[in-house]
Amino acid sequence: MATSVRSRKAKGRRLQNWVRDALLGAFPSLKKDEDIWCAIMGESGVDVKLSKDAQKLFPFSIECKNKETWKGLYDAYDQSVSNADLEPAIVLKMNGRKPLIVLDCVSFLNIIKEKTKGE
Repeated sequence: MATSVRSRKAKGRRLQNWVRDALLGAFPSLKKDEDIWCAIMGESGVDVKLSKDAQKLFPFSIECKNKETWKGLYDAYDQSVSNADLEPAIVLKMNGRKPLIVLDCVSFLNIIKEKTKGE
């Protein structure tokens, strides 16, 4: 069954809100709607907007995609989880493109929090 445009936008909005709230939880000094806010659906640019102060703590451009076409990626993540008692990480690559790394978002935020402590 095909999903409606409204339901796809709602899924995307929920993910953007989750990312915003996770960043606010990771960096309590930042304020909602002042330092971190979500783009309006259809607005160009990043999906989660960051103030200059937020960019100092989290210097990343955030694009949120809530799609069902990532099954193979999640299968690889599950394999990484089952292979060792270490933090799971996936390195993926397509021809002509840079390799990317995929980490659990909460684990990634914890790494960034540790890196920016005292800044």
